[in-house]
Amino acid sequence: MKLIILDRDGVINEDSDGFIKSPDEWVPIPGSLESIAQLNRAGYQVIVITNQSGLGRKLFDIRVLNEIHEKMFQQLALLGGRIDSILFCPHVPDDNCACRKPKPGLFIELKKRLNLSLENVYAVGDSLRDLQAARQAGAIPVLVCTGKGERTLKENSGMEDLQVFTNLAEFTEKLLSPGKVK
Repeated sequence: MKLIILDRDGVINEDSDGFIKSPDEWVPIPGSLESIAQLNRAGYQVIVITNQSGLGRKLFDIRVLNEIHEKMFQQLALLGGRIDSILFCPHVPDDNCACRKPKPGLFIELKKRLNLSLENVYAVGDSLRDLQAARQAGAIPVLVCTGKGERTLKENSGMEDLQVFTNLAEFTEKLLSPGKVK
């Protein structure tokens, strides 16, 4: 099975320090939906693993989260793309749950559900916690400079071995090219 794991806010859609609280606030990053469709056409299943503490903060409810995801699904479908599954953590940081990134709980849940190793699976994120969770679960962390990516790169030394791309489109192009990602 060919699999790619993506964070949502900052990788697929524009991020906001004020949270994405409605379908109207959900705006795709240019090229991201097209990239997901390309990955699908190349035989990849695309899984989203995302922290959604806006639920725990009561900024929106599960109905609104589903509406946001439905908007994403509809826009992807127009391009011939799909997301195969979304795993999300609804908790706030103080809940100290196992599923909130940087903890690898949702990655481990995915491994159990699919009965597979993440050893050769890329996990694309824009924050240090995305990369930490991916690495702890055995996936290959990849940083994109959209969302919080530029800040993540500037604020964290020791990322020399990390693969960094401008955006999801650049990562996808490199992954699907004959030279491949490292």
